[in-house]
Amino acid sequence: MRFQNLLLCGANWMVMIKETLKELIIRDLTKLSEEIKAYHNEEKLWYTEKSIANSAGNLCLHLIGNLNTYIGAEFGKTGYIRNRPGEFALKNIPRQELLNKIDETINMIEKTFDMISEDVLAEKYPAEIHLKDASTGYFFIHLAMHLGYHLGQINYHRRLLDN
Repeated sequence: MRFQNLLLCGANWMVMIKETLKELIIRDLTKLSEEIKAYHNEEKLWYTEKSIANSAGNLCLHLIGNLNTYIGAEFGKTGYIRNRPGEFALKNIPRQELLNKIDETINMIEKTFDMISEDVLAEKYPAEIHLKDASTGYFFIHLAMHLGYHLGQINYHRRLLDN
């Protein structure tokens, strides 16, 4: 199973990885908030053009839904219920509401990572996901990279369409 080899390196590696994941996810959620605030024209958060299929607002909702589902609901027992189609279909949600959702997600990440054990990272991710037999640590790294990927898209979207 992916990620289990780190157990051979000792518990200190697992503590470091857990804390690093927490810090990186919070860092990128903070950058997401900054990107949403940086739009001069709030309406442009919802623009798409030509081959740009997803607006920055929809990507923001998608990232919030993704992290709240796979980390918050599964490990934080938050009760979050995802509306994935809505992440891409909803439009014109006020900027402040998006920013509030990002702040709530940051708080969820802090609380959830503080309550889970490092040992969880080496265990198979408990829910059914598209990555068969992925450990929780491997999947959390995947989630952090997914966040970074879409954060870059939002940055590019803003620079391209918010002029």
